[in-house]
Amino acid sequence: MAKVQTLTVKLRDSYGKRRNKRLRDGGSVPAVIYGHKQAAQSLTLSADELSAVVRHGNRFVELSGDIAEKAFIKEVQWNTWGNRILHVDFARVSEHEKIRVTVPLELRGEAPGTKEGGVVKHVLHQIELECEAASLPEHIVVNINHLAFNQTFHVSDIELPSGVVSLVDSSAVVVTCALPVEVSEEEAAADGAEPEVIGRKKSDEAEAQE
Repeated sequence: MAKVQTLTVKLRDSYGKRRNKRLRDGGSVPAVIYGHKQAAQSLTLSADELSAVVRHGNRFVELSGDIAEKAFIKEVQWNTWGNRILHVDFARVSEHEKIRVTVPLELRGEAPGTKEGGVVKHVLHQIELECEAASLPEHIVVNINHLAFNQTFHVSDIELPSGVVSLVDSSAVVVTCALPVEVSEEEAAADGAEPEVIGRKKSDEAEAQE
C-alpha cells in the first residue's frame, strides 16, 4: 500500500499564461481539484514537494493548507522534456472510495529459463486495477524466480494485494522466457519509434489550457 503523503496547497485566484509562468518561475505549480459534485477550485503548491510525491509513485494524497481534502492525482502535465511539472489535476476521493487506476508491473528475480538459453521478454508493462483509494499500490511486483524455459506468465498468475482487483483480461501475457526471435531491420526500426507517454501533455498544450 502506498504511504499517504501530504501536500500543502494555497487557493489561486489569478489566471493566465503570464501569471502561471511567474508561479512556475517562483517554484510553484498551478493545480485544480474537482469531483464529488463540488465546485472546482484552483490551487497552487510547491513544485519540489509535488515532484517528490509524483516521482515516488504516490497517487493518493492528503491536501492541507487553504483546503483540507483527500485527493487522487488524476493527471500531471509535464514540459516537453519531462523534467518539469506544469500543472496537476486532483480528483476528490474518500479513503474507502473505489477507484480505477493503471500502475506499473515490475519484474523481480532471475528466471531459471535463462540458463537454458531463454530470454526474458517483458510484454505487459502496466496493469489497470480497481481498489479503495487508501489501498492503492505504487506498483505490482511480478516474481520471475520460477519462470522456466518456454514458460509464460499471465495476468492470472500475478499475486495482487488484498482488496485489489485486476481489470485486465486474465489471459493477457505478462512475461515469457523463450529463445530470442530474430527481427528484420525494418521491424527493428519500427520498434525503435518513440511512444507518446500517457498522462503527459507537451508544454504548448498545457499552456493552452491555462
